[in-house]
Amino acid sequence: MIRKLPSGQYRLYSRKQNPKTGKRRNLGTFKTRAAAEKHERAIQYFKRH
Repeated sequence: MIRKLPSGQYRLYSRKQNPKTGKRRNLGTFKTRAAAEKHERAIQYFKRH
């Protein structure tokens, strides 16, 4: 899940909520949405290989 921050950057959050905190885990902050989407695809790849 990618959200735009007030600073204009994009942050990648995990799809599942962290059971301990009830919030989504921060998986990185990026300058552009394209960079965040690219990293999200990389994460999905490594989850399955």
